[in-house]
Order: sequence, then structure tokens, then C-alpha cells
Amino acid sequence: MRLSIERRPQDSRVMAYLSPVLATLLTLATGVLIFLWQGQNPLNGLYTFFIAPVSSWYGVAELGIKAAPMLLCALGLAICFRASIWNIGAEGQFVMGALIGGYIALEWVEMLGIFALPVVLLSGAAAGLAWAAIPAFLRNHCNTNEILTTIMLNYIALNLLLFGMHGPLMDPYGFNFPQSALFEDAVTLPILIEGTRLHPGLLFALLAVVVVWVLMSRLFIGFQLRVIGLDRGAAGYAGFSEKKLVYFSFLFCGALAGLAGISEVTGPIGQLVPQISPGYGYAAIIVAFLGRLHPVGITLASALMALVYMGGEMGQISLGLPLALGSLFQGMLLMFLLACDFLVGYRIRLKHSTNVVEQAPAATVSNAVEG
Repeated sequence: MRLSIERRPQDSRVMAYLSPVLATLLTLATGVLIFLWQGQNPLNGLYTFFIAPVSSWYGVAELGIKAAPMLLCALGLAICFRASIWNIGAEGQFVMGALIGGYIALEWVEMLGIFALPVVLLSGAAAGLAWAAIPAFLRNHCNTNEILTTIMLNYIALNLLLFGMHGPLMDPYGFNFPQSALFEDAVTLPILIEGTRLHPGLLFALLAVVVVWVLMSRLFIGFQLRVIGLDRGAAGYAGFSEKKLVYFSFLFCGALAGLAGISEVTGPIGQLVPQISPGYGYAAIIVAFLGRLHPVGITLASALMALVYMGGEMGQISLGLPLALGSLFQGMLLMFLLACDFLVGYRIRLKHSTNVVEQAPAATVSNAVEG
């Protein structure tokens, strides 16, 4: 008996939805082995990682806080990925939204008066949009690879943030710590539930879920994005402008990522610091594919990824495990997802191998003997 891999006549819709579930189960199974290797009780480790963080209403609120920025970034990335536009720059767009919006919150709060908070939020979204316009322009007019340009722009954005924190935006009364002054109440997002840190950033994310669902399933531009992602030749033949769709995808994604960034610093952080993001923009890539680029799936995937972040922190506090274990779980989840996605287009079959002995014709045998 032997295993063989066969190409499916058409991609399996069942496996397309089962793949994230299988990837999650494989990640949990591997997590058991990791906890054993670390000398921990696997059941206790899994409980600490995935149950304990949300065992109270405060924990559920914290889950919403961590899920919101990833949800916003992943929804924008889903628009790009649907069109086969490989934007890896949500992290940089997130940081720029926080940086520029934070600058407005620090310097213009008195001048803006009662309009300060809306202007700060819009400026953060506009900053992310403008940062995303750079790779869109380079792709459309310089034929550059958006994967490379967006990754490099992530590092530029991070270094601009570090420059601001060690230079013009540093709090003069902050004892030389690399952080800005605390934002005033006029530019701070209100608390939704008393006794928690939950802020309207989660509402922005849920509203974005509805907007993206309508855009992708009910609007003509969503159809254009899907067509160009499946076949650029067919999209061009139909008269769809690739350059306009590239701009739209990048700018839409940048605006959502920038909104996520400014919501984070005007919400739970309350000031500009060098560690604005623990990697939300990169984690959003996993979230987008884990959620199958569908708004509802992305919502569930962002909650799972937020739980992994919280579990990593809880494991460090309660079990003394390395904080990097949370990143390890994220990496395993992506690896298993890619592996399980193979089964969408291919299937593995067990075949019986039979040994067939071919007999040479009698004439050929006699000739060989005579020779």
C-alpha cells in the first residue's frame, strides 16, 4: 500500500472551511507537546493560555481591546488580498496613523476645541491612507513589487516613531523616558463599560466588518476586486482599471490601519510610546487568511489571535513561561494553516500497490537463449 497525492478536479469548498479548524486543532496538539517539554501540565497550560484570560468580564473586555486593532488591519488586508495585491505594510500604516494622529492630539488640542477627538481620529486614518499611497504609486507607475516596498516602509515608519519619541515629541517632564506627554481628556476615547478599559475602537472595528461585507458582496467594486484577483487578463478585457483598483485597495487598507493605530494610542495607551504595537499589523496577515478573507471569519480569527496574545502574557505571569511562546503559537497557527490549505486543491489517497511481472514473448526469450 502507498500514499498518493492527486489534484482535485476543483477546489474543495468543504476543506476551504475545515482548513482553519484543522490548523487550530493541530496548533493545540503541538501546544500540548510544548508544555510537556517545558515541564508543565498540558491541561493546565492550555487552560492558562486559552480559558483563564477570558474567565471574567474584565478579561472579555481586554479580549475586545486586543482584537479591535487586528480586526481593522485584517479587514483592510482582506480587500487587498482579494485582488491579489500583497500588502504587507499594515504595521507601518498602523504606526503612522498613531504617530501623526498623536502629534495632532498633542499640539492642536486647544485650537480644535470640541472637534479635537474627531479631527485626531480622522488625521490618524488619513496618515495611514497617505502611507499606503506610497507603495500603491510605486507599483502602478514604477512597476515595483509591493511586498518589498511595504515591508521596507514598515521599518521607516517605526524609525520615524522612535525619532519622535527620542526627539521633538518626548515629554519634557518625563525624566528623559522615550514617551510623549499624556493626552488630554478631550482627545481620549471614552470608556464603554465601567471598570474595564474597553473603548469605542471595538465599535469602529465592528462597523468596518459591516462596511467590508457590503463592499465585497453587494457593490460592483467588490466584484471588480474579485475578478482582478482571479484573472487580470479577464479584468482588463472587461474594462476594469487595475491601477484604480490598486489605489483603492491600498488606500482603504491604509485608512483602516491608521484608524486602528490612532484608536490604540487615544484609547488604552493614552500617549505615544515606542511600543505602540506588539505586531498587530503582522498578526493581521494571519488573521485575514485564517478568516478566509471573509469579514465574519476574520472577526472570529481576530478574537482567537487576541486570545493568543493574552495567553502569552498570562503564561508568563502564572507559569513563568517565556513571553515569546505566544509568538510561537502564532507562527505554528500560520504554518499549519498553510499546510492544511494544501488539501483544498489536492487530496491524499491510499492505494494498493500490485507487483505485476511482465513475461517476455516466447520468441524474444528463444532468441535471447540462442544468442
